[in-house]
Amino acid sequence: MTVLHLEVLVEEYSAKVALENLLPKILPSPVDFEIHSFQGKKDLLNKLPQRLKGYHSWLPDDWRILILCDRDNDNCQNLKEILENHAIVSGFITKSSTLSQQFTVLNRIAIEELEAWFLGDATAICQAYPKIAKSFATQQRYRYPDAITGGTWEALEALLKGKGYHQGGLNKVEAARTISEYMQPQNNQSPSFQCFNAGIQAFFR
Repeated sequence: MTVLHLEVLVEEYSAKVALENLLPKILPSPVDFEIHSFQGKKDLLNKLPQRLKGYHSWLPDDWRILILCDRDNDNCQNLKEILENHAIVSGFITKSSTLSQQFTVLNRIAIEELEAWFLGDATAICQAYPKIAKSFATQQRYRYPDAITGGTWEALEALLKGKGYHQGGLNKVEAARTISEYMQPQNNQSPSFQCFNAGIQAFFR
């Protein structure tokens, strides 16, 4: 079955803004997409069962669903299990629930937050914010984006403010839009981003 459309559910508007720039770099032509943002992870998880049941009643055979949320401080395995259960109870086959290449729902988690994906592309950050030297990625704090302690949002804010950007506090939407414009998916050093990318590619095998 040729996939022609991707429905994307994300927990907040900054993720929508980032994926609007990233998905065209990931999806093959002529696949299109629509991104739906929620008012945070709690809102997404609360509304997900009803949303998935609705999809199951009308989703065309050549459409697929991608669900993305941040891990934050949650247990990754437990969070993934919640997402998987919602999809399976709604009647969908997920990537993690089948050995077949045919699945409809892909659940993915940004570890620990979407900002780790931005920090995973040092070149994109330097292109978006030219005062930042690419060597920042070799510093211990930033070397492993998914392992940053104290919050990736805070780490990105500290990096940008240190060079005079976002002095009033990190504007997540502006940063997401600016950095994602330059990101190259194949070069990203965040393991959770590469897992996200690989999962999307699996839709088209």
